[in-house]
Amino acid sequence: MNESKAMILGCSGLALTGEEREFYRAERPWGFILFKRNVEEPDQIRALVADLRACVGREDAPIFIDQEGGRVQRLRPPLAPSYPPGAAIGAIYAASKTKGRRAAWLMSRLHAFDLLGYGINADCLPVLDVPVDGAHDVIGNRAYSKDPKTVSILGKAAAKGLTDGGVLPVIKHVPGHGRAFSDSHLALPVVDTPLAQLRAHDFVPFKANSRAGMAMTAHVIYTAIDPERPATTSSKVISGYIRGEIGFGGLLMSDDLSMKALSGDFADRAAASLAAGCDVVLHCNGLMEEMRPVASAVGALKGEAARRAKRAMRPLGRKDGANEAQLREEFAALTGAVA
Repeated sequence: MNESKAMILGCSGLALTGEEREFYRAERPWGFILFKRNVEEPDQIRALVADLRACVGREDAPIFIDQEGGRVQRLRPPLAPSYPPGAAIGAIYAASKTKGRRAAWLMSRLHAFDLLGYGINADCLPVLDVPVDGAHDVIGNRAYSKDPKTVSILGKAAAKGLTDGGVLPVIKHVPGHGRAFSDSHLALPVVDTPLAQLRAHDFVPFKANSRAGMAMTAHVIYTAIDPERPATTSSKVISGYIRGEIGFGGLLMSDDLSMKALSGDFADRAAASLAAGCDVVLHCNGLMEEMRPVASAVGALKGEAARRAKRAMRPLGRKDGANEAQLREEFAALTGAVA
């Protein structure tokens, strides 16, 4: 089997087209990501996941999804219970630190039960961004709190809940999306905050969780570090701060290359992200006319990036013996959510 390419790709619908199947077989992405357009009913999801893995010939190929809770939850009833947003977990923590940490762990542990039932083995969670007053609501109540220490603690508990259930967590959006005043899906946010303030606030949860297996970059310019390029394509941000000061040593993936925060054609976006220090690039929308140029600019996942990817995969297959029904009952009691 040839080496995987350093990319994670989406697909267009509920089942693979012949063109997609041929493309994935030829281009060998390291992983895939699912969205609402890809999920309809249990057997369909399992068949799609199996087909994606068959294309690349790896039964453990990571299949990612954004399953946070609140408004960012791709699997919804009846496919999975509705879960509260991160801010609701933060509110529990504000009332009782013990209960808050437990609620963060429980919600992620329950996500792991839900996701593995469909063969999905990676969740783009926890959100470690710390919002500031007046920032764009793209993060909003997805965040646990406006307090960096709270976000650090609950993020660590959430990541452990996933790994205890055999699912891979992805911390996001390093080095911090919380003070962006625009939505990076639609425009390029520029943060003019002094470096000392970023260190004291935005970087804190990422530094506390720097031993995580995977992280996703922020498509945000931090003028105090690099006034020209967003973190995703800035070697100054990645080498100096994400790898350096924050100390993140895991697999670093770009946020979605199709977001409007980035400019240039898709080959340029992919090449710039990898040249800046991302280990893998992420492309989500499943459009073939965008995936082909991305694939043309991406080489094999090798060297240190491949070693990081291998380390990130270690939690797969972990079994902690947890009783799902008991955990759901406990979570419902803690949150009042229907679980």
